[in-house]
Amino acid sequence: MKKEDLLSDEFLKQFKTGEDLNGFLAQLQKRGIEAILSGELDSHLGYEKHEKTISSNARNGFSNKKIKTSFGESEIQVPYTFPYNPLYRCLS
Repeated sequence: MKKEDLLSDEFLKQFKTGEDLNGFLAQLQKRGIEAILSGELDSHLGYEKHEKTISSNARNGFSNKKIKTSFGESEIQVPYTFPYNPLYRCLS
């Protein structure tokens, strides 16, 4: 889906109330934050998810964190590495 498609009248018709729209925007923000964190980890490790590497620093799953956003409280999945990666300590 192109970004322009998100602004089409047909797409926006599905939101009948402000609550519907806010729920969608909250999910969009949550997924955006998770994608940004994943991209930061790609950059930090020097390789993308599922790529082979010779580094001893590797992805090792996710931890769940609650954050407060403009849309209220949200629970996101924060990727982490093994050995421990202090890059994400600020989200603890």
